[in-house]
Amino acid sequence: MNAKELLRDYLSKTVTLSEEQFDYVFAHFEEQQFTKGQTLISAGDKVNREYFVVEGCLKSFYINDEVKLFILQFSMPNWWASDFEALYSGEKARIHVDCITDATVLALSNENREKLCREIHEMEYFFRWRTNKGYVATQKRLLSFMNNNAKQRYEELLALYPQLYNLVPKHLIAAYLGVSRETLSRL
Repeated sequence: MNAKELLRDYLSKTVTLSEEQFDYVFAHFEEQQFTKGQTLISAGDKVNREYFVVEGCLKSFYINDEVKLFILQFSMPNWWASDFEALYSGEKARIHVDCITDATVLALSNENREKLCREIHEMEYFFRWRTNKGYVATQKRLLSFMNNNAKQRYEELLALYPQLYNLVPKHLIAAYLGVSRETLSRL
């Protein structure tokens, strides 16, 4: 499925757009190719884009003052990635986004997203729905960290996203779970 078809299919699960509306929406995205290891956002950057993943896998991560890596999110096809705090607030990025694999994305600028939301009610609804879905996912992840041990979090991750096990290096899965590589090996 090409980028246009994938986005159309993704949007159609939430909103109904005419062919003309969808073509107009799609014209506001820019298809971009990235290679494994390439960076889309670095801490300190000004962020003005969010990325819809068409192919490949991205990771959003934070490195603290002790140089410890924390994976916030893996983004596979049909997922979005950015430093959303920086995107919406205009502050400099605090997180990094880079490619675990070669990736194709559709980049949407902050300006174009806002324009689409002003002009097409369905797109405003879509982005609100997507944001709410993201809040729910974040809440579930935090609750999992508070209530589950490492083994339970690992089993939960693999049950929800079995494709990650073969796609993402184990040290990154460990960083996502908040455990060492050695602990992950024991699980």
